Amino acid sequence: MSLISPFSRRLYLRIWLAVVGGVLVFAFAVGMAWRWAAEQNQQQPPSREIRITDAAGRTLVDGVGLRQRRDPSEGVLYRIESATGEVFEMHLSPRPPRPRPDERGPAAWFRPPFGFLWMLALVGIAVTVGVFPIIRRLMQRLEQLQRSVQRFGEGDLSVRVAEQGHDEVAALARQFNAAAARIETLVQSHKSLLANASHELRSPLTRIRMGLELMQGGTPSPAFRAEIERNIAELDQLVDEILLASRLDSGAADVGTVEPVDLVGLAVEECVRVDAELHVGSGDGADAMTAPVEVPGVSKLLRRAVRNLLENARRHSQGKITLTLTREGHDAVLRVCDHGPGVPPAQRERIFEPFYRLPGASERSGGVGLGLALVRSIAARHGGSVVCEDRPDGAAGACFTLRLPVTR
Repeated sequence: MSLISPFSRRLYLRIWLAVVGGVLVFAFAVGMAWRWAAEQNQQQPPSREIRITDAAGRTLVDGVGLRQRRDPSEGVLYRIESATGEVFEMHLSPRPPRPRPDERGPAAWFRPPFGFLWMLALVGIAVTVGVFPIIRRLMQRLEQLQRSVQRFGEGDLSVRVAEQGHDEVAALARQFNAAAARIETLVQSHKSLLANASHELRSPLTRIRMGLELMQGGTPSPAFRAEIERNIAELDQLVDEILLASRLDSGAADVGTVEPVDLVGLAVEECVRVDAELHVGSGDGADAMTAPVEVPGVSKLLRRAVRNLLENARRHSQGKITLTLTREGHDAVLRVCDHGPGVPPAQRERIFEPFYRLPGASERSGGVGLGLALVRSIAARHGGSVVCEDRPDGAAGACFTLRLPVTR
């Protein structure tokens, strides 16, 4: 049992033994086929056309000769049957013996029947020796992949496998690296989300606790009640956004049903909430209402994306807020522009990171830094994108452009 166990655990040894066994079976089959063919030739003596002429070239015998089976020491006998039905016999005397080399010399091993056996043995040895390093090299890549999977399972999420070649092993390595990168990103994202959420949850909880301590059993004033309600609403919004961000980052499939969503009707409802102006055009700058702009998506997610953009603009704008909805090619383009301080070019990508606030922004200004991150996640979930740009008219402020494909 101790001798069989290592072979059963090593895949490269099992493959090597399978190849060697296949070569041996093939050699045995070739030998049997060769022997059978030789026996068939002996059982069916060949016939040939025989023509005998005299010195003047006249044909004496012309017919088909069939070799008769007889002892080799008696020579060769052909029975010839001519076209007229006459039968002749042609006798060839035995071939004089040739001088044979010393039977004890090295050449004796290469003559039948040993020559064929030596040939099979040499072929088997060559295949056995030549195939082993090839199989071992292939198995080393699989063993490296096995070690990497083991390290990854033990918690080292940064481990990757070298992608060598273009065969199935290389494809497996690429798939493992892609899966490992995705899992590492999700884990890091969840860690960051948890750490930032812990910090953000403390602020409203601390304010509520301080307020309750200051109240000391007395009747709260309307302003105090409003502050408590605002903190509770902030907590509720934060928990809701954290849960939604977590589900979007993990690629959850049960975030809603994909259906045609009328962006015009959705934009009208959300603009009324924040008193924003809505312009719907065909993409050429016209403000006239046109046919509904529909995109396939999850209605509640798209509504959250539009609401977050408008809430962000209302929080920072010092003037009117404008939402422009147009159709550009195969995309529906939604632009939310404000008259706030704007976003520096160096910060226009970072503002889409979870819990990131611009320098100088305080917690009292509202928002927890998840709104724009959710907008980008929702856009990516629908095959779209969102960017922060300058206002098209060059005025102060920022403009957020959300692009969504009309067809998926």
